[in-house]
Amino acid sequence: MPSHQTVVAKIGTSSLTNDDGAVDEQAIVKLCAEVAELRGLGYRVVVVTSGAIAAGLPELGLGGDKRPTDSITLQAVSAVGQLNLMRVYKAAFADHDIVMGQALLAPLDFTIRSQYLQARNTLERLLELDVVPVINENDAIADDEIRFGDNDRIAALVAHLVSAQQLVLLTDTPGVLTADPRIDDSASLIEEIVEFDQQLESAAGSAGTVRGSGGMASKVSAAKIASWSGVRTIIAHAARDRVLCDAVQLESGVGTVVVPRRSTLGARKLWIAFALGSSGTVTVDAGAKQALQTSGRSLLPAGVASVAGTFDIGDAVEIAGPAGEVFAKGLVRQGSQELAANAGKKSGELGDGVATAAIHRDDLVMLP
Repeated sequence: MPSHQTVVAKIGTSSLTNDDGAVDEQAIVKLCAEVAELRGLGYRVVVVTSGAIAAGLPELGLGGDKRPTDSITLQAVSAVGQLNLMRVYKAAFADHDIVMGQALLAPLDFTIRSQYLQARNTLERLLELDVVPVINENDAIADDEIRFGDNDRIAALVAHLVSAQQLVLLTDTPGVLTADPRIDDSASLIEEIVEFDQQLESAAGSAGTVRGSGGMASKVSAAKIASWSGVRTIIAHAARDRVLCDAVQLESGVGTVVVPRRSTLGARKLWIAFALGSSGTVTVDAGAKQALQTSGRSLLPAGVASVAGTFDIGDAVEIAGPAGEVFAKGLVRQGSQELAANAGKKSGELGDGVATAAIHRDDLVMLP
């Protein structure tokens, strides 16, 4: 094993809580013991954890059927729970003479370059100091419009941030299955994913448990992000004995291994492609589609055929070809009303002060 290989291990709420929704401290003890074992083999490890809300509910008397559903209360609960959660992690790591450090990240830490570099430098220094960074989304103050909503995507982006070689997503299932085992007894484990297709993503399903915000669909999405950043992903059952070491060492049957792509994207384009929600769709003509796909051009208003949805400057939109097939995504430099009015116009026909590019090539990503 090359020295200083870095592993990002993410564990979800469903794997960290009991049937009552409270934090299962033994699950954290198990994880920390496996992190310690992995470090003993020479790996550097970053942990991405969920569970702040679950850790705060009992202290506020809001567990079980009393669990609130509104986002503001849940954010307040997470502020209380974050302290309890880190207390458990600190004690569990201390049993192995490991120092941990907490880091709370938000989406802007990945899109504003100065914040991105600061986050990367801080995490790198923590690893140099032999500290295990424990990361969570900054739920307490996150704006619903610009938050991740689950820690799977955070883990994938963190894996890119710290130049990790492997991302392990620990969950409450053995990995990605061919079907939902609750309704199909023939469901079996998919041990390796090289390419993503519609059938695979359909098999992954949608939302997770009541306690968690992710589910297998978000893990497949995260694995896709990691794949495009050159990081191998393993999706495995958190309860399995020595799961973290087995996953990193690619033991047969440990879970679903997602193979990294040879061609990769930078951090900003990863964010545009996979982490930002789309506010609309811009349909282009055949000539514009070819220019975008083969020549690395910016999208000009002249190539725009129609606009759907309502969006402002800087929002993310999908780009579709003449037949309606989405093939790219980007950040617009004209709002929806302005772009609709300028659709089909050549640059010389645009008014003064109007952006000549509807989407600049630096803000444009070809989708797989």
